[in-house]
Amino acid sequence: MNLCLDIGNTRAKIGLFDESQLLQFWSIPRAEIMEFPKTVTNHSIKNVILSTVAQDVGHEISQIWEDPVNFIELNEKTALPIQNTYRTPKTLGKDRIAAVVGATLIGPASHKLIIDAGTCITFELLENNQIYLGGNISPGVKMRLQAMHHFTARLPDLPSAETESTIGYDTPSAMRNGAQWGAIREIEGTIEHFDQQFDPLTVILTGGDANFLAEKMKRKIFVHQHLVLLGLNKILDYNVE
Repeated sequence: MNLCLDIGNTRAKIGLFDESQLLQFWSIPRAEIMEFPKTVTNHSIKNVILSTVAQDVGHEISQIWEDPVNFIELNEKTALPIQNTYRTPKTLGKDRIAAVVGATLIGPASHKLIIDAGTCITFELLENNQIYLGGNISPGVKMRLQAMHHFTARLPDLPSAETESTIGYDTPSAMRNGAQWGAIREIEGTIEHFDQQFDPLTVILTGGDANFLAEKMKRKIFVHQHLVLLGLNKILDYNVE
């Protein structure tokens, strides 16, 4: 079995795979990651891949897994099953490239636009299901709300929530509409822009706000919440075969 670990700033997302099938998923606080291996002692794990934003946890985690377990930490030198044309691979977010690899397993083997709607909204372009061209990064819904509060004197600090109308009827609903519908229109505009250049274009949406945003879209979109883990598993298989 394969174990895939995606460690973010506050949480770790973990997937246990039997070949390409996700058997079990965990989302735990990052602080608990060193205790997690006790959870999977009853599984026969042969390969482990780690993707992390932190600089200090890779070595510690690698020490947990003893031979004959194969351990790989994803970095800019890791072999990929796609061609990466990004000019600065060292600065490319590991979750971004993992999501792109995961997208090769979703839908038809066409051009693909991968949208990860989380803290930031990232847009990634995959040509012919084989060549990663690059992408764009934009503030996510929560970040837009936080920015309005931070850079003004009187706008409140709000959690994201749906509104009853597309026209704000008070300051909180006006802010939420601006953040949510601004993100939605940006996504729709980006899809329309690349749809004219890449035909046919398959759109795949992932991330914490994926389901909410997909409901607002007029176009058919594939939604996959575990796209990054799916990609990590494929990268892992590609390196141990």
